[in-house]
Amino acid sequence: MINLTKIFGQQRDIKKHDVEDKPSLEKQKLAELVDELKEREKELDKRLLSMDDREDYLRKKEEKVESKEERIETQEEKLKELISEEEKKLEELAELSKTEARKRLRQKTEKDLVEWKAKKIRETKDQIKSEEDEIAQEIVLDSIRHGVVDWVAEYTVSTINLKNEDIKGRIIGREGRNIRSFERTTGVDLELDETNTVRLSSFDPVRREIAKKSLQKLIKDTRIQPSRIEEIVEQTKNQMEKVLMDEGKKICQEVGVYHLPTDLVRLIGKFKYRFSHGQNLAQHTIEETKVGVQVAHELNADVKTVRLGCLLHDIGKVIEGEGSHVSLGVDLLKRYQIPEEVIAAVAEHHEDKPFSSPESIIVWIADAASGSRPGARYEAHEKYLERMDNIEEIVSSYEGVEDVACYQAGREVRVMVDPEKISDDELTVLVHDIAKKLEDETKWAGQIKVTAIRERRASAKSPIDRNNISR
Repeated sequence: MINLTKIFGQQRDIKKHDVEDKPSLEKQKLAELVDELKEREKELDKRLLSMDDREDYLRKKEEKVESKEERIETQEEKLKELISEEEKKLEELAELSKTEARKRLRQKTEKDLVEWKAKKIRETKDQIKSEEDEIAQEIVLDSIRHGVVDWVAEYTVSTINLKNEDIKGRIIGREGRNIRSFERTTGVDLELDETNTVRLSSFDPVRREIAKKSLQKLIKDTRIQPSRIEEIVEQTKNQMEKVLMDEGKKICQEVGVYHLPTDLVRLIGKFKYRFSHGQNLAQHTIEETKVGVQVAHELNADVKTVRLGCLLHDIGKVIEGEGSHVSLGVDLLKRYQIPEEVIAAVAEHHEDKPFSSPESIIVWIADAASGSRPGARYEAHEKYLERMDNIEEIVSSYEGVEDVACYQAGREVRVMVDPEKISDDELTVLVHDIAKKLEDETKWAGQIKVTAIRERRASAKSPIDRNNISR
């Protein structure tokens, strides 16, 4: 509280002092100050009265709130009593306790939910069933579009384009001796046309590949003569392992598979020279793998397993041995410790066993999609290859025969014999016997011309005079 008495006492002292000691100007200022102090005193009095009023208001409000809280508490207690009484009455009427009623309500709710779920599941199944064919068709068709390959297989003919007429003349040689030597050594029919294109024709793709690479080397070397032809062909035959390795790498890279064992890659290279029902195995494998990988992506399956399963599913077709290509392939992959999931896909891709995983089903789907599409396979080519093999097997069964080559779809057969085992007189008899047997066992081939070649060669090297060399 402000001590007003003290303030006014000071004012009186100031007034008295001013009247006695100060001039009139200072008295006027003091009078103004006194007036201002009086005004402030009045304002303070007003504020004190206002604060007292507010204090009274808040006290009354607090009393009202306390009164309301008491009434609310009383009402809550009454409400609890009423609820308890109502619950007892309901239990008496329903002849159920609160716990039992809650339990029954929960059971009914759960039953309703189960029925609702079952209904929704049936509806979903019916919807999927009505759309599954369309969805599956969409996935497979889209995957087939991804599996389209631009790799073209050569079935019975390979071609080489020549730069000029001079090369064509060197290939033919004097009186055709070079071309005859090339055909005899490789077992491949060689044709030259006016467009500077050389066609190499043979039912055996490996033999045709050897001839193609040999001719390319001879053209590059420019020394085309019978002895050089035989030398180059022999070198190319010895290099076929490297060729198979290169082809295997190309196929693996095409489908995105790396780090396979070397022997497996070499076997995959043989796919290029193997046909199944007229469909080239390399082309089929690339196409099938791309389809399978796309389907695996669509269905969120294990893409790695599908990719490897598709690549290796027909590996048994390039293995020599007894049994189906499936069992041969499975045995081979087990030796190389290929993952079990991949081996299972290979073992099940012809449905010889029940499918063990979605990946196996995808490999089967991709194989069927590639093999059954229109134009993929045709039996005529397969039967043609069987007939050619049959002719060569019949001729090779005769003692003294070193090499056999079929030409002109089997209508011409060329036979190379061992001159140490077959004499000139015996050669005439051998040709007659071969022609007679082919006529009896291959009636489908029509007239077959058999040409036998008995060639004796001698070669020697001059001795080296080391004295002349040192000089």
